[in-house]
Amino acid sequence: MPISAERMKLYPGGSIRSREWKDIRWRILERARFRCEGTPMFPECRAVNNDRHPETRSLVVLTIAHMDQNPLHNDDENLRALCQRCHNAWDRPHRAVNASLTRKLRAGQPDLFPRATSTTEDKGREDRAS
Repeated sequence: MPISAERMKLYPGGSIRSREWKDIRWRILERARFRCEGTPMFPECRAVNNDRHPETRSLVVLTIAHMDQNPLHNDDENLRALCQRCHNAWDRPHRAVNASLTRKLRAGQPDLFPRATSTTEDKGREDRAS
């Protein structure tokens, strides 16, 4: 997924094209030996940059993932080199939440009180059951 202009500004140097971000990216790729570092969904993935992915057979282009989804948190332990499969799988829940919020905002119905895993109604049912 492309990075929005708003989010792009949050990266070191203000862009993924900046010298600062390129230096960080290179350091992470070297640490990973130009292989995917995997995620909890695919912990053994070690797809090699610019080779065919062993599972998907697509050309691997390693990207750098912020594991906490925060582009301001650029500590090495928060960054991983990931193949497309791992990066997309890792970002899927975050993208789903963002897409839902975007749809609600476009419809004029912002969610002022985002729900966690349970709702107030669920809490009420739990209280009545006790």
